[in-house]
This record gives sequence, structure tokens and C-alpha cells, in this order.
Amino acid sequence: MNKLFKRTKILATIGPATNSAKKIEEIIMAGVNGCRLNCSHGSNEERDQQIKWIREAAAKKGRSVAVLQDLQGPKIRLGMLKDNNLDLKKGDELILESAEGFKHDGGMTVPVQYNLAEKVKVGEPLSMFDGKVKSKIKEIVSDTAIKVEILNDGFIMSKKGLNLPDTDFGGDILTEKDLSDIEYGAGCDYDYVALSFVQSARDIEKLKQLLLSYGSTAKVVAKIETKKAIESEENLEAIVKASDGIMVARGDMAVEAGTEVVPIIQRKLIALCRANSKLCIVATQMLGSMVESPEPTRAEVSDVATAVVQGADAVMLSDETANGKYPLETVQEMKKVILYTQNHSRIAPVSRQKNDDLIYDAISNAAARLAEDIKADLIICQTASGVTAAVTAAQRPNVPILSVTSNQRVANQLALIYANSAFVRPYEKSFGYILAKELKDAGYLQLDNDKKDLLAVIVSGDRDIIGTDTIKIRYV
Repeated sequence: MNKLFKRTKILATIGPATNSAKKIEEIIMAGVNGCRLNCSHGSNEERDQQIKWIREAAAKKGRSVAVLQDLQGPKIRLGMLKDNNLDLKKGDELILESAEGFKHDGGMTVPVQYNLAEKVKVGEPLSMFDGKVKSKIKEIVSDTAIKVEILNDGFIMSKKGLNLPDTDFGGDILTEKDLSDIEYGAGCDYDYVALSFVQSARDIEKLKQLLLSYGSTAKVVAKIETKKAIESEENLEAIVKASDGIMVARGDMAVEAGTEVVPIIQRKLIALCRANSKLCIVATQMLGSMVESPEPTRAEVSDVATAVVQGADAVMLSDETANGKYPLETVQEMKKVILYTQNHSRIAPVSRQKNDDLIYDAISNAAARLAEDIKADLIICQTASGVTAAVTAAQRPNVPILSVTSNQRVANQLALIYANSAFVRPYEKSFGYILAKELKDAGYLQLDNDKKDLLAVIVSGDRDIIGTDTIKIRYV
């Protein structure tokens, strides 16, 4: 069973390539544990339909699946260009104009969806189209326009993003669109909300307060992609501790801070998340070539395997499943890489910090170590809030964690946590053991050829006592 159970989870972005009940069901059946709905694209009505399809597919599979709302954040984009394209040469001077109603006529003045004249300084760098075109600020032309000097040959397209890593935008990172999406999303069936362009722990705290005021039980994922966020170890750790999880958003991070910093920041963030029992998602171009190709490159396979060995909870697919030609094949390939890696390499160790609740930490650590010492087949976590399962997972045991809870939201959130397979059942003192027996009888928990029973470590607590306080060893 252990060799067939995928401990590192797959988070897939839903887009045109997967925007149907059939496609969503296919990728969930193939191994997707969570679906990302990107607020940068599509309408609320489309997202409502997608959530419905995800829940139906999860129910059909008999498994909990997480749904993540990804806020757009203060992403600065170009407006519409004539013919959707403009070629640029090194040395060209391009004017970015934010005046309302301005339309591109094919010349060297293009619309931008933000008034940069109020924020930028001469000499600051500005990148366009995911860093493909680099420039520097040459002049503040007017109250609504700036002039940049192009530093390399290339081209830009309508709606492509701009990055200004050295510009101080100040103020709040939540835009009017974000606030609208948060309010609407609070009434939807979201398990996680991802906050873009996080700079400090205060950004996380504000979003948590907003979600609380709307009655949302969604957890907050901080997307790490700005120079400000990674400028010091203290700031990075504060963000991790304030959030419920982290997304290593390698695309914008590479443009904002430099491609060379990405592998080191990824390693640091995974270690910090594991040390603090927080969800960690590694994102961007993991199998990027599969947007167009039915097979990944060797470098991409190595990239996914590295995230698995480092101990990430989940690896994310973006364009591969949103816009690619081979969304199903991409999920299948990623699952193959995860399974082979986990079955042939141990997770890199990290120094863990003590959890705020020492009892949770001690019991979860003991359960994971005990499972390894007695060569258990699985760990069963009976959990109300999901904390016991998450802290147990942070120990990175080499066996599956079967989590059982009476709360559907908790089960959905645990679907992205390392090694967890979460199920909802009405509470009773032995509901973890009963579920394991039920799943074994149904064939979900597979026995090795020479075994009659599964050896399980059960972590639980009496519902009348707040907290987890018991470890048992049982044959299922």
C-alpha cells in the first residue's frame, strides 16, 4: 500500500483546458488532490460552476479534494494592444500611458492598467511579459505616463504583466478586485485563499480578519514572490508563522528577485514550513513543456523530484492543466515522478521547532517515530480541527496518514497536507479504526501479498477532553 500511495500532493489549476465536468473528473481520478481557481481570469459564475464540478468529482471518487481561491493581487498589466502584439528592439523608447480611454494605435505609446507615474523613479528597472522584455525608467512624461528604455530585443502582448522589483508601492496589497473577490468568495465553498505579492506578516493578518468578518473558514496561503518578502530571514519566518501555508511562487519571484535566488528560497521555505507545521506548495513551470508536449523534459522531472525530496506538501500545475494540450497526461506524469521518488529516496531531514501546543507536538512526533520503528502500514488520525493530522504530517512519516473528521471543511483542507487522505464520518470514539476497516474491506487499503492485516498506529483523543492524548497500536 505504501508504494502506491502518493504522499506529496498535486494541486492543479483549472482553466480552459479543464473547464468541464468531464475534464475535472478525469484529472481528479488521475491523482489531483486540490484545484486552484485563479481570480485573474474568468467570472464568478464560472468559478461557481467549477466548484460544483470539483465537489461532484470528489464525491464520485469518495475522497476529499481542496479548492483554492487565488487572488490576483496588485498585478500590473498592459492594456489591449493593436493586433495583440508589439515588437521591440534594444534601445527603443516606449511610453506607458494610464489615461482612461487611451487606445493603442500600433505606435510606441501603449496602455497600462495602473498609473505608474505616481510611484516609479527614474533609473528603476521594469520588466514586461514575465521578464522576457527588460527596460529601465527613463522619464516621467506626465501625470499619467512614463517613458522606458528597452534593454533587449523582444515583443509584448495584450494584458501581459509588469514587474517593478525596486519600486515602493506602499500601502495595502489588496486591490479593489481582491476585496470584491474575497467578499464573494466567502460565500463560496473555498478551503484556501491564496494572497498574492505578500510583503509582510501584516498582509496575512489583514486577510485573516477580513475572512473572519465574512464568516469564512478558509485558511490563508501566502504567495512568496516579492523581494520585500525575502529580504530577511526574520521577515520570511514571520510570514510563514502568520499564514496557514506558503506557495513558492517561482515565476514572479524569479522576475522580481532574480532567477538565481529561487532554488535557495524554495529550500528555505519548505524547511520553514515543515519546522512550523505549515502547508508548503511549490509552484510554476514544474512540467511547463507539457503545455505543448506529451512528455516532460528531464530537467522538469528532476525539478518535481527535488521538491518531493525536500519535503514539499504539494506541487502545483499552472498552464499545464489550465491551458495545455495534455492536462490529463501531465497529472499522470507528475504522479509517476512523485511515486518513484518517494519510494526510492528518503525525505531530507529538517530541524523542527516546538509547536505552540507541546502535547500535540509530542504525541504527533511519537506517533510518527513509533510507526517507523514498528514498520506500521499506516497512521490513523482522529481529528476535529485537523491540527493533529497536520503536525503528524510535518514529521514526514514514510507511511500514509488516514485522517478522519466529522468536519467536511477540515477534510478538504487536509487533502493538500503531506501523506494525508482525509474522510468525513460522524464522530464516535473508534471512528478511525472503523473507517480503516471499511476502506480495507472495500479494497482501498491494499495489503501486501504476504499480509492478512494492516498494522496501524492510531492517534486520537476523547471528545469530552479538548485535545489529542492517546496513541494505540492495532491490527486492521
